[in-house]
Amino acid sequence: MENGDPNNAPSPAHGRIKLNVGGKLFETTVSTLQSGGPDSLLFALSNRAVADPNPVFIDRDPDIFSVLLSLLRTSRLPSTASSRYSKQELADEALYYGVESCLRSAMSPPPLAGIDASVVSTIRPASDGFPSSFTAAGDGSLWIAHGGQISCYDWSLAHTATIRTHFEEVTSICRVWPEIAAVGSEAAPGLHFYDISGGRHVGSTHWTDPSDPRIYKARVMAIADSADSVFASFECPHKENSIFEIDKSTLQTVSEFGRQPGSSAKNMVAGKLTWLPESNAVVGSAVSCGAFGYSGYIRLWDPRSSEVVWETNEPGSGRSSRFGDSFADMDADIEGSKLFKICSKSGDLGMADLRKLGDDPWVYLTDKNYSMRNTSGSGSSVIRCHRGQVFVGREGNLEVWSRVEEGENGVEGENDAMYRRNYVDKLEDAERGTIRMIEGGGDRLFVGREQVEGIEVWESSNFAAAIPIS
Repeated sequence: MENGDPNNAPSPAHGRIKLNVGGKLFETTVSTLQSGGPDSLLFALSNRAVADPNPVFIDRDPDIFSVLLSLLRTSRLPSTASSRYSKQELADEALYYGVESCLRSAMSPPPLAGIDASVVSTIRPASDGFPSSFTAAGDGSLWIAHGGQISCYDWSLAHTATIRTHFEEVTSICRVWPEIAAVGSEAAPGLHFYDISGGRHVGSTHWTDPSDPRIYKARVMAIADSADSVFASFECPHKENSIFEIDKSTLQTVSEFGRQPGSSAKNMVAGKLTWLPESNAVVGSAVSCGAFGYSGYIRLWDPRSSEVVWETNEPGSGRSSRFGDSFADMDADIEGSKLFKICSKSGDLGMADLRKLGDDPWVYLTDKNYSMRNTSGSGSSVIRCHRGQVFVGREGNLEVWSRVEEGENGVEGENDAMYRRNYVDKLEDAERGTIRMIEGGGDRLFVGREQVEGIEVWESSNFAAAIPIS
């Protein structure tokens, strides 16, 4: 304003400002403080009057503030920060100053590239350290079910809470809201919802049928969710099973579909569920292993009509060239609209386009590198699609299939989508135990091994780069 007092005007962006943090003086520029964002405390403090000679006093730790000030200046943390302070200490102070987003950006791992990933840490809950299930979120946070407890770790993998459920062992968990977990147990009936922040039970869903007295004590075997719904597969003691859709806002049942007797491999309960947003369908799979090998099904349901829109049963279902080589596990690449499966005998990776499903939609990917073709399918195999890559655990080994441009020296296939296979782990990694669970969260991969405490955290290196050779 023309008639305003110039001494009361805010400091210019290039001007200097002094702060007294915990008795230690700091001098920086207004623009540095404002780089924390308009909603931060430091941005507000930068708007003080030009003529005010007194430093702003902030009753906080000056040493950690020095780290955060360096972060605002360079967009990077000092190299000594991680050795001097815990992630939780840095996160608490960043939250106070309102610069948590800056800290998160600096501490987040680089984009996940499976070929360059390595174990950076192992998260071990304080008690009942053998994880039975876990779920990861897009920000890289993790919730681990161990015994009847759930331990939660935020985006920085700092421990935030542990709650106890009424289960002896949680075997299925899905994060359906930022603070709400849907959990189930193979040893106790019902789908139950827990508020993690409050540590309390907030609702439950049970499978009941007044016309059929055999439907009771149905246990949850798999959980998935969409933006509005939760999907859970239930199984009764006599093996009859069905899938329920539950409204997220009311926690009430919306529909039931896929009911089957459970008397054979072709109608047993789905052990894995995934929501496909592009087609508004649910894909489920079931696998059993007996004296004659693996058998099971992959099936797509439309929850709106409760109808099966596509299915394949193995062995069989148009697979004459692959009869007897049933899948051991499968997963859906939602972003790429693909289904992937691992064959139980050959160990081959099968791929199907979700937009072109038919009687036999599978394309089998084979390495051009003959030295990598000696992997058999014998033993345990698990598969997880994440960030456009396919991660496969074979016994204790972890490998990744990454998409490459057509024409590159990668793999053979009858499809325009080409993938190259590489080992992710080292020999010492593989010796830690059989891989049972793989989950992706943000730019992290989480791996759980049989009878091994804790969950491994895999990340790519910040220093990964191609080195030209002249």
